[in-house]
Amino acid sequence: MAIRDKLRKNAAHLLQPGENIQAVFCAQTTSQYFALISYWIILLSNAYRVVVVTDRRILVCRSGRMTMTPVKEVLRELPRNMRIGPPSGLWWRCETLGEKLYIHKRFHKDVNAADGVPAA
Repeated sequence: MAIRDKLRKNAAHLLQPGENIQAVFCAQTTSQYFALISYWIILLSNAYRVVVVTDRRILVCRSGRMTMTPVKEVLRELPRNMRIGPPSGLWWRCETLGEKLYIHKRFHKDVNAADGVPAA
């Protein structure tokens, strides 16, 4: 099963009746560039987040410390008309979701889809 399909399945319990997921992607709270100094920094301070964008709202959810796919609880709920991006670079630092999150390039197309930007 693809990672986006797992995320959608695991986030289904958070949806209101009739609400549809438009985009879903993972983020983390610590920059991967700290690995250049020590992996311990990442292991001890990193936490994953799952961002679920629906037709009504944007949810930032807590995930695991070691895995990305569990969707455990909603940390914050944001209005749907908020713009998340535009993402750039290998690890994009996003500060629009209520905390500093780092989003890998593999999820940039999902951020663009959430913002309504057509694929290049």
